[in-house]
Amino acid sequence: MPLPPRDHETHLVNEHYAVIYTPRKARSRFPENCVTLYDNELDAIAAANEQRGLYAARVVGPSRSSEGIRLYYLAHWLT
Repeated sequence: MPLPPRDHETHLVNEHYAVIYTPRKARSRFPENCVTLYDNELDAIAAANEQRGLYAARVVGPSRSSEGIRLYYLAHWLT
């Protein structure tokens, strides 16, 4: 799935470091209630816990879906 376009003028959709709660790494977009943002890569990696389904990643978002849900799109996994 392609990443949503970034809005460089308003900075509404940006790339972030995050920890994503997911049972497996098979998806490419995640609702905002499954994503916790972090200030830097090291903090996100430190907060990850694969046994609990928490994976560090870089994400792009938030972007609003056609259903009105705010989504983050996976840029790449950090762990």
